[in-house]
Amino acid sequence: MEAALSEILSEGPLEIRPTQHVAIVNGRTLNLTRHELGLLVALARRSGAVIGREELAEQAWSRPLGAGDRSVDVYVRRLRQKLADAEPGWEFIHTHFAFGYRFGAERSQLLHIQSTSQ
Repeated sequence: MEAALSEILSEGPLEIRPTQHVAIVNGRTLNLTRHELGLLVALARRSGAVIGREELAEQAWSRPLGAGDRSVDVYVRRLRQKLADAEPGWEFIHTHFAFGYRFGAERSQLLHIQSTSQ
């Protein structure tokens, strides 16, 4: 029980504390909605694994997706934007077309290309 209360998920400069309902990037708290945080936690708990949209909705929000429901995609887009605003040099959520999403902190390719060309 104590481990669940103090669970901390860390990837690169991102720290997620599910039981405290908070995500922190380099000491700054992200302003996330309940749905965004739920999705981020579901992805981070399976870091490195590709997870389908239906499974993500079930894990993050305890509900199945309806036919044509694109809410996972909408929340992923919002999360990516908030994470990019907080830490522009990193990418955390990666799309695997026709399969789903994968979570993992990686340095931004664009930033890497810009720094090597200077």
